[in-house]
Amino acid sequence: MAITTKEVEYVARLARLRLSEDEKERITQQLDQTLDYVQQLNQLDTKDVPPTSHVLELKNVWREDQVQPSLPLTETLANAPQSKDEFFVVPKVIEG
Repeated sequence: MAITTKEVEYVARLARLRLSEDEKERITQQLDQTLDYVQQLNQLDTKDVPPTSHVLELKNVWREDQVQPSLPLTETLANAPQSKDEFFVVPKVIEG
């Protein structure tokens, strides 16, 4: 499958890319090689290969939740720039 410089220029214009003549030539060749490779892959018999989205099997690694004592409130608020009672004081970000 041959891709033309005109097609590269068209896609570049859609993407709002300004390409030099050398870049157009190089991209045309690279895309042409890529499409040729895809054509080769299309010739492979993959009917017995299950569709996959990842090469390796994905699985979540979960650990059991364990109840543990939390950090004491005084230590939690010790490095806060501002605190009031048992809370962090932060700048107001929502007006109303």
